[in-house]
Amino acid sequence: MILIFGGTTEGRRATEVLEEAGKPYCYSTKTGEQDISLHHGLRIDGAMDGEEMCAFCRKHQICLIVDAAHPFASKLHQTIARVGTLLQMPIIRYERIYPPRDPDIEWIDDYLQVPTNIHTLLATTGVQSISILKWLEEKGIKVIYRILNRESSIELAHQQGASDEQLCFYEDGNTIDVDADAILLKESGISGGFVEKVEAAKKRGMRIIALKRPSLTSTPSPLTSYTVNGPYGLRRMVEKLLPDFFPMKTGLTTGACATAAVKAALLSLMDEESDEVTFALPDGETLSVPVHVEQMGVASVVKDFSDDPDVTRGCTIIAKVRLTDTPDIHFLQGEGVGVVTLPGLGLPVGEPAINPTPRKMIETTIRELTERGCDITISVVNGEELARKTFNSRVGVVGGISIIGTSGIVSPLSNEAFIESIRREMEVARAIGCMEIGLVSGKTSEDALHFDRLKMYRRERDIRCIHYGNFIGEALKSAAELGFQHVIVAIMIGKAVKLAEGHLDTHSHKVTMNKEFLKQIAGPDADKIDHITLARELWDTMPPTFFEAIQDLCYKHCRKVFPEGDLTIRLVCDKQPS
Repeated sequence: MILIFGGTTEGRRATEVLEEAGKPYCYSTKTGEQDISLHHGLRIDGAMDGEEMCAFCRKHQICLIVDAAHPFASKLHQTIARVGTLLQMPIIRYERIYPPRDPDIEWIDDYLQVPTNIHTLLATTGVQSISILKWLEEKGIKVIYRILNRESSIELAHQQGASDEQLCFYEDGNTIDVDADAILLKESGISGGFVEKVEAAKKRGMRIIALKRPSLTSTPSPLTSYTVNGPYGLRRMVEKLLPDFFPMKTGLTTGACATAAVKAALLSLMDEESDEVTFALPDGETLSVPVHVEQMGVASVVKDFSDDPDVTRGCTIIAKVRLTDTPDIHFLQGEGVGVVTLPGLGLPVGEPAINPTPRKMIETTIRELTERGCDITISVVNGEELARKTFNSRVGVVGGISIIGTSGIVSPLSNEAFIESIRREMEVARAIGCMEIGLVSGKTSEDALHFDRLKMYRRERDIRCIHYGNFIGEALKSAAELGFQHVIVAIMIGKAVKLAEGHLDTHSHKVTMNKEFLKQIAGPDADKIDHITLARELWDTMPPTFFEAIQDLCYKHCRKVFPEGDLTIRLVCDKQPS
């Protein structure tokens, strides 16, 4: 069994990852006050010392610990590391993602380094730090403590000597409504709202003082320890350490593989060779990938074997990097990579079929290492032969495959397993009390729903999103059977035109865009349909009434399998902000 130490955003994300397996695990928090519901997990509340932790692990046959506790919980991190060593158990440290340290911020290593040449300080470092900061009051500094507005926190603040007049609360973590000369923050990372707090403080002209996060090197290492900073890395590490925990394995997109190969090739030009490189996914999470340096400036990556039936599974992707004297980065077509021959793919005609997201990943990776220009040539072994098994030629990509991927990760998509995973996610959502869900086809449509919420409520308001892939009908059937009261289907235009015709499974192997059907909808604008190759071109071609008709037809067909409850169809344009 797996034991998670959480109580944090990372802890919540870790539970979401493990829930996908449908197997039992344990989730431990110190106070039990985190609002979180588990479907397959056993909730454990209360602090544990080393002896208690060892006893618990033995009793529950724990074979892996995920340390997703707060980055400043140094004592707990140390205890976990000692227990891991004693029990010879692997530890996965789920770290946060941190922005670069802003030079305009005053960085300190200890509370005793807080400057004393200030009059009023807003301390946002948590209720546990009140007693530590009392020395500032002795220096004549007025200190206001911002804490969580809950009874246990207020009681603890009083115990540490804070008066009611010194307390303010987190009504909205992204704003500051206290008059103070300076603010004291913990380096809590992106998930801890550090960036938003800094921005709010700057708007008020406050002096910003930040306590640096504890270094990982200050924590003793267990015999086997691994660090991840996102859900994809956590799942892949669990798959590696406990191969039987998840029924199916994830993989890497061709774009992620190409990025890793480019970094390895570029490092070899800088006399740095490695059999593994680390790079950032589009959402900022980093992954480490095995690489092979073929020669100076040339490296390859084998697209690892996931349980997704994609034709590129197991193929070899090669990157050749040549440094230039200009600052520009150019992508060149290598053997086995297609070339774009028609508009509509978001790439100029004549360019190698390396999609925008992989290009951005590669460019970001390069710029972390050098400001020099580069010629990047991506090749795929047997890519032209693989492309014959795809629909590339229909969208104007010839001569090889496309380098694609919006998240960097390939989820397993065997039909029965994927439909089962949709159902399982819905069961989890229903079990934790969700009555509203968003059904999304991928990252772009999921981002669109979150963007809608941001506009509607002026701040992030979560909606639980479940990816349906191509199985819109199966997803809606499960939603109806499980009694969801409100379902929002966010759908890209390429799938929407298929759904509008009545196809509840939109996979390209089963159905393609029907221009004759679209002409019937277009009416007097039917002639415009002849000139499009890809559905996304409709956004630039057709009037709003066309999309209203598509949306109405999608609603009609979805109602057949989701007859009760509120149903919303949200057409997503990939050109709008998300």
